[in-house]
Amino acid sequence: MEILDILLSASFWAAAVRIASPLIFATMGELICERAGVLNLGIEGIMVVGAFAGWMAVYAGAGLWVGVGVAMAAGMLFGLLHATLTVPFGLSQHVVGLGITLLATSAAYYAYRLALPEVTSPPRIIPFQPYEVPLLSQIPILGQALFNQTPLTYLAFVVVGITAFVLYRTPLGLALRAAGENPSAVEAQGLPVTSLRMGAVIVGSGLMAVGGAFLTMSAFDSFFFEMVNGRGWICIALVVFGAWRPGKALLGALLFAAFDALQIRLQQTGLGAIVPYQVFLMIPYILSILALILMSRRAEVPAALMVPYNRGER
Repeated sequence: MEILDILLSASFWAAAVRIASPLIFATMGELICERAGVLNLGIEGIMVVGAFAGWMAVYAGAGLWVGVGVAMAAGMLFGLLHATLTVPFGLSQHVVGLGITLLATSAAYYAYRLALPEVTSPPRIIPFQPYEVPLLSQIPILGQALFNQTPLTYLAFVVVGITAFVLYRTPLGLALRAAGENPSAVEAQGLPVTSLRMGAVIVGSGLMAVGGAFLTMSAFDSFFFEMVNGRGWICIALVVFGAWRPGKALLGALLFAAFDALQIRLQQTGLGAIVPYQVFLMIPYILSILALILMSRRAEVPAALMVPYNRGER
């Protein structure tokens, strides 16, 4: 009964949506990259850079939305580096991605220590506050879960809609998907495969950084080490779970977030006094792995994913 009460509570679903928000941004960013044929393993480090850059901009006196823009610009800068090394130069996407993660993470931590050398505890900012949508927020359970969130959460769902529309309803989206499936056909149409792939990586990296900025500017009010805590790797799995489709990836993010919110609440029940807390921490990952196994069996990987392309080659 305790689990049923948890699942039927508005606060549980509100927490799930809040936990899912940074995952949604980063998953859409990774999905755009992979749809164009580039695996971006720099996502974890780019999220860290976004978290730090956005928070630092606000701490220095900028507005919250300016902080979001700064975070996105920082992510796009690392995305440009990733794209330059992997697309025109054709270097290993695995190696470059891991290198970007290490570089971005180290750069963020170094910049933090350089800017705040004497600080013993992370300074705080005033983050985005929840905005209650009139009328819609009064809907039982669903209203509190979806329509009493911070502006960045609303933006995350908008990004999903824009991503789906661009990929499946515009010539640009068709060209991007073709670049990840059959780049030779794209070139035959006179379109620049290199530019399409680089643009996808740069834009996708910007969205990943906004996902990181959500953590410091909406979920929390400060930056601290290890705050991203593997969310980037989860987002890569969510892209596979969603079969490279924005709508399914959104459902995957919400599912993982629900598992995470559930384990937190289970620790506060009678089970928490009996079962070691490490078991609860494993729950969202174990359930997500099982769901990933079931879903990925029917997933169709973009045919040219991780395949370098040189103009004129067949």
